[in-house]
Amino acid sequence: MPQVDGFGLAGVIGMPVAHSRSPVIHNFWLKAQGIRGTYVPLAVPPERLEDALRGLVALGFRGCNVTMPHKQTAMPLLHRVNETAKRIGAVNTIVVEADGTLSGFNNDGNGFVQSLRDARADWRGDAGPILLLGAGGASRAVVVALLENGAREIRIANRTPDKAQALAKDLGSAISTVAWDDRSSALADVALLVNCTDRGMVGKDALDIDLSRLMATTLTADLIYTPLETPFLAEARARGCVTVNGLGLLLNQARLAFKAWFGVMPDVTPELIKAIEATF
Repeated sequence: MPQVDGFGLAGVIGMPVAHSRSPVIHNFWLKAQGIRGTYVPLAVPPERLEDALRGLVALGFRGCNVTMPHKQTAMPLLHRVNETAKRIGAVNTIVVEADGTLSGFNNDGNGFVQSLRDARADWRGDAGPILLLGAGGASRAVVVALLENGAREIRIANRTPDKAQALAKDLGSAISTVAWDDRSSALADVALLVNCTDRGMVGKDALDIDLSRLMATTLTADLIYTPLETPFLAEARARGCVTVNGLGLLLNQARLAFKAWFGVMPDVTPELIKAIEATF
């Protein structure tokens, strides 16, 4: 594991990147674990991505997270990419190996699944039908993780049907598409409902969906964490559902990255949650 004078370096590469909560999370853990090191935001324009990745090795970084717009374009610049990341078509974590080569991973989906298990310890991917709203990159990461955890029936509703159909074609027969206009009726029998759109995020309109057919037993999740409770989650909770916000995904994917870079699996503590909430 590369290091500079016993000092561990990691960061997040993106453009823009100043909004990222990852420095708060990882620097909290470095201090809590008594590890000498720091995690920094690295604003990298697309045309400098290859130089930046090469620079990780030269500067002694343990690795980095990758955010937009580099999650796809970083892949061919790495020496190896794990199978999950290949299926998703994007990386969110890079590890600098001891020999100076770069390995790519995508922990977003695994982080999401762990957030479900944190909310409901007995959660199973094959508990019943799953409905996802949205068919972008985040949805793809969630679908791959759900399939890897035993999901047998995943429905995707997206405003642009072509994107949902392409996702279903890419990822297999367990996936079907639902017309966006039928999204409200399609949730009547689902065991898991997930908002993978940006509707409900700070500055965006609320998700337009009728939850009157939502069962109280349906685990209901939103990938958004600003705000921590979207109108969609608030209504689902009022209907008796266990709800999961996007903070769990963020924290659980970060735990996996921290372990890969620093060799320790950190804990999510109330103090860490408080530190993150202070940034909202």
